[in-house]
Amino acid sequence: MRDSVALLHATRRDVERGPGSRGTEQQHARGKLTARERLDLLFDAGSFHEVERFRRHRATGFGLEHRRPHTDGVVTGWGTVHGRTVFAYAHDFCIFGGSLGEAHATKIHKIMDMAVSAGAPLVSLNDGAGARIQEGVSALAGYGGIFRRNTRASGVIPQIAVMLGPCAGGAAYSPALNDFVFMVRGTAQMFITGPDVVQSVTGEEITHEELGGADVHGRLSGVAGFVHDDEAECLDEVRHLLSLLPSNNRELPPAYPCDDPVERTNDGLVDLVPADASRPYDMRAVIREVVDEGEWLETHEGWATSVLCGLARLDGQTVGIVASQPTSLAGVLDIHAAEKAARFVSVCDAFSIPLVTLVDVPGFLPGVDQEHGGIIRHGAKLLYAYCNATVPRISVVLRKAYGGAYIVMDSQSIGADATYAWPANEIAVMGAQGAANVVFRREIAAADDPEETRARLVKEYKAELMHPYYAAERGLVDDVIDPADTRSTLVKALRALRAKHADLPSRKHGNPPT
Repeated sequence: MRDSVALLHATRRDVERGPGSRGTEQQHARGKLTARERLDLLFDAGSFHEVERFRRHRATGFGLEHRRPHTDGVVTGWGTVHGRTVFAYAHDFCIFGGSLGEAHATKIHKIMDMAVSAGAPLVSLNDGAGARIQEGVSALAGYGGIFRRNTRASGVIPQIAVMLGPCAGGAAYSPALNDFVFMVRGTAQMFITGPDVVQSVTGEEITHEELGGADVHGRLSGVAGFVHDDEAECLDEVRHLLSLLPSNNRELPPAYPCDDPVERTNDGLVDLVPADASRPYDMRAVIREVVDEGEWLETHEGWATSVLCGLARLDGQTVGIVASQPTSLAGVLDIHAAEKAARFVSVCDAFSIPLVTLVDVPGFLPGVDQEHGGIIRHGAKLLYAYCNATVPRISVVLRKAYGGAYIVMDSQSIGADATYAWPANEIAVMGAQGAANVVFRREIAAADDPEETRARLVKEYKAELMHPYYAAERGLVDDVIDPADTRSTLVKALRALRAKHADLPSRKHGNPPT
């Protein structure tokens, strides 16, 4: 028995060393960490428990029968992050380039099933060359099993994809099915067809990084929610995100003691936000002023920048924040902004994270490109997401909220539980200038001094229909609040709504706009 135990430990050491120092050196030369180094950064020290470390493929042909390394190019298991159980798998690029074969896929299927059964988050550390060509259709079937499990786990456990190397072809669809996607600049790329195929079909010459690098997906496509310069920083942010999320859809997000006083006033907001609705300001500064310790985790920071989405804490409780951003396109909603916010609202609702919406929106972005690109369809996604959400929902109108964009940004009429407004708010069908031009068009045209008449009628319209208490008088705003009281107002409302329970009609599933 002692000999057997000694052999076991020796074999385990061989498995953990992988293909040897040369493979590790080559991985480091690419600017990347090994699979096990990444897992060490993700999990609490000494907590990782590996599953199926001795698994080998059974394929034959093309020389595969002579190359049967342990793990088959993927390390799977579980550990703890901030003391809470998390499951993970990490492609090992040093073995078969991290490519997916039948045994490799079976290991991933198993750990995904375990994560769902245990009700714990799943993190995938992606760095693979796609399907293992030598195994043919068996490899493709392995991807199908992953996609099916991603879909079944959606809204049940948090799924986080971390892109640390190449991800091409059908393999890219698994990260796309996850709740959050992280990418590292310079080493991670995602695309369906690579540069060579693009050039052969379209004649366009493009590099891997230009086609599917981290900044491309962080700024242009919206595939990546978080982009980082190095792996250590990226994995530390993954740990932070996990600390804000519940383990599954049957639990509430973890709460932490809050040293930031609930009654702390936000006196700086009065000077931070100009009363003139045409002057921009950075909504991020408003968010930092209101949330606990001024900390929040923004997602999709570089994409669809006219709306902000992120997670923070209020009174020690996780909240999701959706906010207009007046410094980008004046805070309008366009196709991408509506899609970005809709996805975020759905994720928060799936995992019982209350929603706070900070509104300063002049409307939807006008233009032929927007209309032909489906602004109606994409705007409806955001409307559907809010109307379908059963978590506590609180909205605050800081300055302006016009037209359909006012309705869509979680107005009381679509189910917001508590709605507030600052004392200089303007809630209306459209801005006073545009409204006067429509309502009083003939009167202005017939006047001896059209500009003077227009100015007078604009003033009258604002006094009659756009004064700060018009919506409150009609019960469409619960209260008009001092900006300095924003934090305390939000916290008190969240405390009152913490036990909110709402049932949706019985149905197989809804049919959201696509």
